[in-house]
Amino acid sequence: MKGSVAMEATRRRAQHGANGKSSEEGGQPAQWGRAWEVDWFSLSGVIGLLCFAPFIVFYFVMACDQYQCSVSQPLIELYQGETTLLSIWSRAPSFTWSAAKIYAIWVSFQVFLYMCVPDMTHKLIPGYVGGVQDGARTPAGVINKYEVNGLQCWLITHALWFANAHYFHWFSPTIIFDNWIPLMWCANILGYAVSTYAFTKAYLFPTCAEDCKFTGNVFYNYMMGIEFNPRVGKWFDFKLFFNGRPGIVAWTLINLSYMAKQQELYGHVTNSMILVNVLQALYVLDFFWNEAWYLKTIDICHDHFGWYLGWGDCVWLPYLYTLQGLYLVYHPVQLSSAHALAVLLLGLVGYYIFRSTNHQKDLFRRTEGSCSIWGSKPTYIECSYNSGDGGLHRSKLMTSGFWGLARHLNYTGDLMGSLAYCAACGFGHILPYFYIVYMTILLVHRCVRDEHRCSSKYGKDWKRYTDVVPRRLIPGVF
Repeated sequence: MKGSVAMEATRRRAQHGANGKSSEEGGQPAQWGRAWEVDWFSLSGVIGLLCFAPFIVFYFVMACDQYQCSVSQPLIELYQGETTLLSIWSRAPSFTWSAAKIYAIWVSFQVFLYMCVPDMTHKLIPGYVGGVQDGARTPAGVINKYEVNGLQCWLITHALWFANAHYFHWFSPTIIFDNWIPLMWCANILGYAVSTYAFTKAYLFPTCAEDCKFTGNVFYNYMMGIEFNPRVGKWFDFKLFFNGRPGIVAWTLINLSYMAKQQELYGHVTNSMILVNVLQALYVLDFFWNEAWYLKTIDICHDHFGWYLGWGDCVWLPYLYTLQGLYLVYHPVQLSSAHALAVLLLGLVGYYIFRSTNHQKDLFRRTEGSCSIWGSKPTYIECSYNSGDGGLHRSKLMTSGFWGLARHLNYTGDLMGSLAYCAACGFGHILPYFYIVYMTILLVHRCVRDEHRCSSKYGKDWKRYTDVVPRRLIPGVF
């Protein structure tokens, strides 16, 4: 009954254009956030991802476990009749209660750090923004508060990891690699459980009914989510927790476990493994250092919480974002000095573009344009929009600095870093390069999604902006 009331309240707001509109669109309702209606192309993509994404993860992990990371060999053997799907499945390690115990302890520990240890690092580290922070305004006009303590959680977790490896010896540093596939089944259980819970919660007891979106299509609702910011209690925010913890905190631990396994198997650690660990750790630390800024990004500001985020953060991220380290356990590539230097420079330049672009945007927002970008006062397009509570709000879209070269140059830097991770693995196999292919598809698609939402939100103001900054990712090209 409560779910029906929530759905009706949401529909009524939709009929009155509650999800935002540009002040220059003649009062026509606009879509702020994901779609209200689903076309057949989007629906087919959603069903395809729901059906095949788990098998993609299994395939890549299985290829390393059974075929030395060869992507083509399993397909060749299946085609030639040398193996069967059942035999491949039977050779894969199954669920174990030992892995379930490890995973339960891991997730519980991250929940404890997130919920029960208020952030102190912002009081100890100059320049770091943590503690209680405001999020962005939701389509319904709500501004949520968040406990930003991701950097602290990362530091505590890794301090305990290194203390165990060097002093306590409670478990082997290779514990993650040694239980990698059994842990995958546990991660899938959590991913589907939290996605199903969020889906059911949206109907029965939503956190904020006005920010829910019901498309009428169960598959799309399940994958893309209904609730905007589902919460349990006042502080446990599903989006913030699952986007950052346990997947991203685990990312660097997974790589360290791969490094430990390489040392155990071969008696040394290759420079390629060190590069992957350093460059990806830089990205992870950047994420947590700027977690307060992350509250204003597309994941928090626009995406609803469904299987796409719930399962994706539990399974897709930790298993496919770490393929380079996994590959290097099976293929300990030692790069030439020139190759290693080129990879390092590519990664650092990409990171510089990524971070500098985001810093310019953050500085511009915090000062409302009263700052200096590349030695000059920034130029911008002033926009207006309506939130779901009927409030009129103004926003500024910067057209200076990196943001004057392309509308998403931060993504360009991200892609350069992604390519560096892959290039660190040499050129012997395709598997490590899945990441750059995936990230290119993801970020180009995100450009399109983000710009569709901005066009709906800002209307003609967005057209003025794109006229001034015509390129998306590559200045003068695209």
